[in-house]
Amino acid sequence: MAVSVVSFRIEEDPPARLDKALSRDVPDEAALSRSRLGKLIEEGAVAVNGATITNPRFRTSEGDEIEIRVEEADESHIGAEEIPLEVLYEDDDLIVVNKPAGMVVHPAPGSPGGTLVNALIHHCGESLSGVGGEKRPGIVHRIDKETSGLLVAAKSDRAHHGLAAQFEKHTVERHYLAICYGVPDQNDPRLHGVKGTSFEPGNILKIQTHLGRHKTDRQKQAVSFHGGRHAVTRARIVEALGEPPVAALIECWLETGRTHQIRVHMAHVGHALIGDPVYGGRRKLNAKAVGEVAQEAALAFSRQALHAATLGFVHPVTGEELRFAAPLPQDLADLLVALGGEVPAV
Repeated sequence: MAVSVVSFRIEEDPPARLDKALSRDVPDEAALSRSRLGKLIEEGAVAVNGATITNPRFRTSEGDEIEIRVEEADESHIGAEEIPLEVLYEDDDLIVVNKPAGMVVHPAPGSPGGTLVNALIHHCGESLSGVGGEKRPGIVHRIDKETSGLLVAAKSDRAHHGLAAQFEKHTVERHYLAICYGVPDQNDPRLHGVKGTSFEPGNILKIQTHLGRHKTDRQKQAVSFHGGRHAVTRARIVEALGEPPVAALIECWLETGRTHQIRVHMAHVGHALIGDPVYGGRRKLNAKAVGEVAQEAALAFSRQALHAATLGFVHPVTGEELRFAAPLPQDLADLLVALGGEVPAV
């Protein structure tokens, strides 16, 4: 296997630990994240002044000569598949795509192929410099199979590390558009009695609970207040639908990013997403309010009416602020128009 050697010197006033010093001073073009450097130290691939060091806590000094032996990234065990992708942005370190509904993000026992990762491996080809020593895209967040919209993936180790840190700190902007049953308005007294809900200025609904596995159905998530993981969703009405209003186009944004978070939270407050087969039930909109055609369109909608419309983050390598928007896909736009709504401009 081909091996490249990265050579450099430790700059003045280095951090006390070797792994931190390497992370600070390693050349950017090496594209090595701190976690990757830590593994290379443990594997005996790092030499300080000619001596192999395997202790990440080893103390370095200014002027130390560093050599890091980096094996060429292994080919991924995940196969490349020629699947069309809508790419909004791509450079040497990351790629932003608009995922269609129906596509799984990562291979799993129930979906071994046809995934976004299979498509990315084919699309990116040799431009994948490697994540964790393997030629594969680094997935730092996911959206459900039947949710459409924006997703960023890393093509290099340094981008993967930097993006993951932003998601962990909840600094990534993620806004979704959804169509829900009912209208989540602060003038509805029922909502004020739902545990975990409150309203912020501007008629913004805040839902704050814990989320964890459902006790009896392991494929579902459930709201709790004593276990699980902290989850915060905010939502505002974009347009009330029907006369009188019986549904709404809403904008949701995440402070945290838990599995099925928007879907579970909106169901918790009595405003489940239209078409959601897991949390939405089979509610029937009032035909007098929206018309029989719209009523049937909502009943026939076969996926959760949810779209990841906006994605914003800081480029982990260049520091540039990036923001992307994707319009509603055709099926959601058609449903919105059938309900008497207006498709928002991007």
